[in-house]
Amino acid sequence: MTDSKKLKIYQLKDLENIPQLKVLSQEELFNIKVVANVLPFRVNNYVIEELIDWSNIPDDPIFHLTFMQKDMLSSKQFNKMADAVNKGLGKQELKEVANEIRHELNPHPAGQLTANIPFMDDEPVQGIQHKYRETVLVFPTGGQTCHAYCTFCFRWAQFVGNNDMQFATDESKKFQEYLMNNKQITDVLFTGGDPMVMSYLKLKAYLEPLLEPEFDHIKNIRIGTKSLSYWPYRYVTDKDADDLLELFDKIMSKGKHLAIMAHFSHYKELETEVVKRAIRRLRNVGVKIRTQSPVIKHVNDTSQVWEKMWQQQVNLGLIPYYMFIERNTGAKNYFEVPIAKVFEIYREAFKSVSGLSRTARGPVMSAMPGKILIEGIAEINNEKVFVLNFLQARNPDWVKRPFFASYDSKATWFNELVPAFGEEEFFFEEELSDILSEKRERFIENFL
Repeated sequence: MTDSKKLKIYQLKDLENIPQLKVLSQEELFNIKVVANVLPFRVNNYVIEELIDWSNIPDDPIFHLTFMQKDMLSSKQFNKMADAVNKGLGKQELKEVANEIRHELNPHPAGQLTANIPFMDDEPVQGIQHKYRETVLVFPTGGQTCHAYCTFCFRWAQFVGNNDMQFATDESKKFQEYLMNNKQITDVLFTGGDPMVMSYLKLKAYLEPLLEPEFDHIKNIRIGTKSLSYWPYRYVTDKDADDLLELFDKIMSKGKHLAIMAHFSHYKELETEVVKRAIRRLRNVGVKIRTQSPVIKHVNDTSQVWEKMWQQQVNLGLIPYYMFIERNTGAKNYFEVPIAKVFEIYREAFKSVSGLSRTARGPVMSAMPGKILIEGIAEINNEKVFVLNFLQARNPDWVKRPFFASYDSKATWFNELVPAFGEEEFFFEEELSDILSEKRERFIENFL
């Protein structure tokens, strides 16, 4: 039997109320405060009490995953924010300084703001993104926060209180009309933030309509969530946990495939009794749980961590799904790992596990043109190259067409790679430019 726990949230204003932080020096605590004025900070009592090993500070991976570090900002950015804090500026003035820094951190990578918003009747559809033909992302209004924030999060701009940086559905349910009118869509991914911070009733209002006949073309409903890692009580002892599981059971009884896209960044997140029970409860009603994470420096940038994490996931009945490369946004310089090293981490972990763990695809970059898979490193015509292909693309015809980039041991993202063999551009670039130009013009017409 798992004891119940009441969720207690700690934010920037609550740092002094976290007793475990007494192990830090005043300078370390100040550093957290400075960075947390720029990047969003939110943690809870489960993470603090059951996941972080406070005898292993500052090296504990979950500590790096949830608490700010000085080097998450450049020296110039940190000093600018620190000066503002030390001067005792008011809330609005601090926000203005923070916003100047935030706009330097690429808040919307891969064209999320300008290239992924769909239109209907010449009007933008609020709160959804439609980048790939079959899949639409829905950002429920009530799900635009999380049980705790990851310091590496590529959607950090959702949480800093700037409306011009945030995606969320309006309450008109216009997104449902969009889904109804686009029969090529088979998958809907509810994301955020984290949809699982929503109550059962609010979640039901988004999910249940998709069971109606007009949505028969929607075959798969996915929920992207970190809740199993950061608040597994959501499925065990929260007051509406049983109602939630009944809703999931109903969805599957209507012939829909329901998948939890669970974000696990380290095997430590899989080891508590409550997360194991939460997983069992979800699996008992037939929910499929697929796992994903980027490779994150200071957290999981060794093959041993991934090998152990994949093995534990399979043992618990989870399906390893993606190993991502950390995106070029936010505290990228602190967390990024070179593409070549990420590939070696993947290869070493992959060859060390059984076939049941080899469902994990990677390493993958969710870049502007699509999901780009690093197939390998090879030597062709006396040139060392990265072998690449698309798992998903803005044009489906690009998928599974191998292409090559010159090997670069320091490159950390796709925009740092150049075509191999002296080619001027990758095969898709001219068409991509046309696609983005059209989308940019439409964005400017409607938003600027």
